[in-house]
Amino acid sequence: MLPLRAAAFVAAAVIALALPAAAGQAGPDGPVTPAAPATVSRDDAGRVALRAVRLEAALHVDGRLEEPMYSAVPAVSDLRQQEPVEGAAATEKTEFWVFFDQDRLYVSVRCWESDMPGLVANEMRRDNNNIFQGDHIAFLLDTFYDQRNGVEFAINPIGGRWDGQISNESQINADFNPVYDLAVGRFDGGWSVEVAIPFKSLRYGSGRSPLWGMNVRRVNRAKNETSFLTTVPRALGQRGLFHASLAATLGGLEVPAGSRVVEVKPYVVSSLTSDVGAIPRIANDVGGDAGVDAKIGITQGLTADFTYNTDFAQVEADEQQINLTRFSLFFPEKREFFLENLGLFGFGGVGATGGGDIPILFHSRRIGFDQGRAVPIEGGARVTGRVGQYSLGLLNIESDEEPAIGAPRTNFSVLRVKRDVLRRSAVGVIFTGRSHVPGAAPGSASEGGSVSNQTYGVDGTFAFFDNLAINSYWARTHTGGVTGDDASYRAQLDYAGDRYGLQLDHLAVGDNFRPEIGYVRRDDIRRSLGQFRFSPRPRASRLVRRYVNTGTLIYVEDGEGHLDTRDWRGEFAVEFQNSDRLAASYGGVYERLPVPLRIVGLTVPAGGYDYATGRVSYTFGQQRRVSGTATMESGEFYDGDKTTLTISQGRLNLSPQLSIEPTYTGNWVTLPEGRSTTHLAGTRVVYTVTPTMFASALVQYNTGVNAVSANVRLRWEYRPGSELFVVFNEQRDTLTARFPNLMNRTVIVKVNRLVRF
Repeated sequence: MLPLRAAAFVAAAVIALALPAAAGQAGPDGPVTPAAPATVSRDDAGRVALRAVRLEAALHVDGRLEEPMYSAVPAVSDLRQQEPVEGAAATEKTEFWVFFDQDRLYVSVRCWESDMPGLVANEMRRDNNNIFQGDHIAFLLDTFYDQRNGVEFAINPIGGRWDGQISNESQINADFNPVYDLAVGRFDGGWSVEVAIPFKSLRYGSGRSPLWGMNVRRVNRAKNETSFLTTVPRALGQRGLFHASLAATLGGLEVPAGSRVVEVKPYVVSSLTSDVGAIPRIANDVGGDAGVDAKIGITQGLTADFTYNTDFAQVEADEQQINLTRFSLFFPEKREFFLENLGLFGFGGVGATGGGDIPILFHSRRIGFDQGRAVPIEGGARVTGRVGQYSLGLLNIESDEEPAIGAPRTNFSVLRVKRDVLRRSAVGVIFTGRSHVPGAAPGSASEGGSVSNQTYGVDGTFAFFDNLAINSYWARTHTGGVTGDDASYRAQLDYAGDRYGLQLDHLAVGDNFRPEIGYVRRDDIRRSLGQFRFSPRPRASRLVRRYVNTGTLIYVEDGEGHLDTRDWRGEFAVEFQNSDRLAASYGGVYERLPVPLRIVGLTVPAGGYDYATGRVSYTFGQQRRVSGTATMESGEFYDGDKTTLTISQGRLNLSPQLSIEPTYTGNWVTLPEGRSTTHLAGTRVVYTVTPTMFASALVQYNTGVNAVSANVRLRWEYRPGSELFVVFNEQRDTLTARFPNLMNRTVIVKVNRLVRF
């Protein structure tokens, strides 16, 4: 029987439900919801209020906007530019409506366009960031009206969709995939969108007639123009939509009371596996399995997730990296069970997707991986959501033992609680625990971890005005057999204005600070960072939109006060009106190596090194048929020199359905010991049949590990929330003569089915 410590979850849920609810709807007073027939009102302070209109019958979602209510109900329009002329009227008219019935929320948009042949729309794949690089319409819903968090939906003219959760107005979880319908259409003079979102797909506050927050953004890529429903400072860029505190107030809604979503998603999977390196050797081994995920609404804002015999066979392979540093690499989470509401577990102003030297106290990839290999996850549960002014996240997962690598059965637990304070700020606490389950087979814990480990901390994130943020935290770990120097703290001030920017940051990480469900890139440090930016805009230039001058200094000492790293860099960049960008920088690094460093087949002796490098890059805007960033870096490297050529975010648009995304990194390193050259080349080919079906192939060649690998995936969402995956993975050894020898191969077919009550 799976010991998931259910009692702890029940107790935590009871405590959560007992927390006091927020009095009324949070947030500053806005203009009064307009009375019928008006659907929008604006006050002298620039604040906007919207009114949703009730439908007596369900709307047929076809993207045409031909129903009578589109003529009878006044549209909301008058979007204002953010770029290029802040505050000016948008040059292309946008009209939208918000409707609802007893089951769904509808958002309909009509985008007038004077140059239809100039539309930029080359991505149909769901959740691909290239959607934002072309023409699109996006809207934010702050369903708890807390002025901090929300859900975003973005749609382009060919039906490509992006949806994600926004936490603390800054952290993005693009793997939030709610069930909803949409359709796009064309009309004489523009394009249109209809979106139907079941209330069951949303989490929202209590009350039958709540207030929500809502903002709308439109991007016209041919003009490189961005406009919003409300006034959004251009210093925030497109991310200004994340700022729920700037959204309009949406009233007039009548939402289902006490709706409790119940979702069950069973799966079956079959596989064919070969592994030359396994002992004994595996050849065409046929396997199969089944499991289930479930989601239950405890309250309207609080959801419990359960998983049994968890399987992640359909997850796309990691993009490989070449490491030329003495620090471990960071790989982001891609597994669906961990991704929903992942931003809630962010700590100290840093999300769960990486913060450089800043520790991440909860990094879910520590669960289910050991020594670089997958470890079976037997089951687990989560409780996430909001109760009044509190955000709550609990997680408990148990992984099975893996005798082949000596990984014992292990339990992982996380508790995260945050409370909203002031207008846009929050304070919180976090606890994580990792321990071997009693009776588990002996073996090494994950990445050299101990038998038990606990981490606890307190943090505060404070936001003032539109551009000023202060982040801080203090945390400590407790590891069996280790005492002293086990704390970490941080204080950061960040002013991100359009013309000026300033960031001051001080971070300390103890030598024994070990959050074993987290990620620490660098311990035993005291790091101070200062960065200043001056980014003027020419008053009248058809070529240049902005100049960006940035100076950065990082100074790092070890716990005894010895200089460990000093890194300074100055950069000058030009942002062009057509969204291209040219940047050039020069900087110097001092680094002390406490022990010899082995990189790319060469050894750098221990000691202190002072060296300088220059870098130049050019970014071709992604509205082009061929886009990407080319970077050349050259200069000294420890006691030798290094030249690096990088092609990143490359994309060749052959059609709206077919694209090729090449990447390349080449390093030419010369040290007194000798020379070394490494190449990492990859290409992702994507063919999108429909917005709900695509096939992709990621092929990577890495001379650093002498391997070529392929990850081929077919994903078909054959009905909303239900999917079919066909996956092919293969890795071959490039050191063998002629055609590379097979190292391992897997063919996987997986089907799941969403059942919603």
